[in-house]
Amino acid sequence: MKKIFAILALCFVSVTGAFAQQITRFGVVDTARVYQAYFRNSAPVRNFESKKSEFQNEITKKTEEIQKLKQQKADFMAQGNESQANKLEQDIIRKTDALSEYTNAKNVELESIKKNLQNNDAFYKKLYSTLERVAEDGGFSMILSLQNGNGILWYSSSVDVTDKVISALGL
Repeated sequence: MKKIFAILALCFVSVTGAFAQQITRFGVVDTARVYQAYFRNSAPVRNFESKKSEFQNEITKKTEEIQKLKQQKADFMAQGNESQANKLEQDIIRKTDALSEYTNAKNVELESIKKNLQNNDAFYKKLYSTLERVAEDGGFSMILSLQNGNGILWYSSSVDVTDKVISALGL
């Protein structure tokens, strides 16, 4: 009887172990948050932010200059000095066009820099190797991205490995 009980217990443990191995554990990662944490202190992002700030300061400076010219034009018009007002109008038009061209050119430049940052192959190689390590260490069979999560209607925070990935990247 003890032999039968031992055999049944052994069968139960092996069947339970087989079923336990078939359970799939899913994890989720917010890749946008990882990306932001990874590049927050990087030189390319600082360069992007610096250029963005520089461009915005220049746009603000040029806009204020145009506003001053408009005020001067209004003052000349109030004084009845139409010839000076007309000269200022030409300056205003020229500077407004220049500002528009400058803004468009700098927006294209910033967008190009931003796309280069987002398509950083070195980052994604490191991300995927880190995800693999975090998944294997955590016993996950699959890690899903929240950015491509049209099918993810709900998930438990216990399967969110974002912080682990950020930590594993050394951030």
